[in-house]
Amino acid sequence: MAGACLGSFYPLSLFRRPALSLHPFSAIHNAAIATQMADDKTPHPSLDVIGGARDVFLPALKTLNRPYSPYPLIGHNCHVETIFASFLRITPNVRYKRECIRTKDSGSIAIDWVAGDSRRLPPDSPVLILLPGLTGGSGDSYVRHLLVKARTKGWRVIVFNSRGCGDSPVTTPQFYSASFLGDMREVVAVVTTRHPNANVYAVGWSLGANILVNYLDEDFRKGFNIVYDKALARALCKIFKKHALLFEELDGEYDIPSVANAKSVREFDQGLTRVSFGFKSVDEYYSNSSSSDAIKRVSRPLLCIQAANDPIAPARGIPREAIKVNPNCLLIVTPKGGHLGWVAGAEAPLGAPWTDTVVMDFLEYLEGVASKSAASGFQAESGQISLEGVHHVEEV
Repeated sequence: MAGACLGSFYPLSLFRRPALSLHPFSAIHNAAIATQMADDKTPHPSLDVIGGARDVFLPALKTLNRPYSPYPLIGHNCHVETIFASFLRITPNVRYKRECIRTKDSGSIAIDWVAGDSRRLPPDSPVLILLPGLTGGSGDSYVRHLLVKARTKGWRVIVFNSRGCGDSPVTTPQFYSASFLGDMREVVAVVTTRHPNANVYAVGWSLGANILVNYLDEDFRKGFNIVYDKALARALCKIFKKHALLFEELDGEYDIPSVANAKSVREFDQGLTRVSFGFKSVDEYYSNSSSSDAIKRVSRPLLCIQAANDPIAPARGIPREAIKVNPNCLLIVTPKGGHLGWVAGAEAPLGAPWTDTVVMDFLEYLEGVASKSAASGFQAESGQISLEGVHHVEEV
């Protein structure tokens, strides 16, 4: 399975068609992109590309020999770029067909299929599962942009909405966490049972690949990042309050009053998340939930993309040495990008983020290898994508 995780800032609202003039910056931006390219195995100097799988994957990533050109003004400040992408990036129109799954512990999760794809696509079309980040869902702009791009290439795309997210129901006094993979396993089981002849991949943002949690405590509540922390805490409290009755009679170390009024993600996790999943402290939860230590054991293709100026998931937290020696891993660090911004590339500033093209090139490469292997009578391993910081690919 291929997966990618993008760390994200969750907006309170999104504009579908913001009225924004594209000039005079468009001409400047397009001119910057049209520079001379190097050969297929040499990434542009503006990108930091490392990994044991560098020579294998680079030829498949067709745009990496071009410079990373952040959009003028917007793309040169990490906070401006993060907020711009969250509030002003266009959200594509997508019609979903929702399916609710009852989990083994009587919980509920919702997966959104694209309406009409069951008739439009062959049964063996590759399947891409999208995992939004903390409090995110199928309505988020970054999710829909990648969905649309994959769908135009013939992929069957579904969105996995965690408990309480994307207006999915909550039927037990338990939400979700970065370390709990039970719900994801059930989603994969549904997909693979329904499409047994299709290769299955996954892309996740933030908690979708559980790469960001270990950084939240140290870096998330400093300086301007307090704004992001409070926004995420408000979103978590909103979900919690909609289902508060389920939590009223819980015993043990739960601190429901402080959860309902949490001013930070850490307060919410301390009062609810870490208790729900059996951790003695919030620090133990964060430490055990990070997948950084697992990268050295990854045995499937793994792509990581990180913005060097990410204000929420700092680049210094990436396990570079483990990625360098793992023959299945590739890391791309862009000089700018903010947190799930990447306002750069041909579709900037209002269209899809720069990363989407890279992710799709990687997925298409893996699917091509899998298809050729199947045609030759061999069983190919599926891959996994991770977008560090803002992306990380994690095996599920």
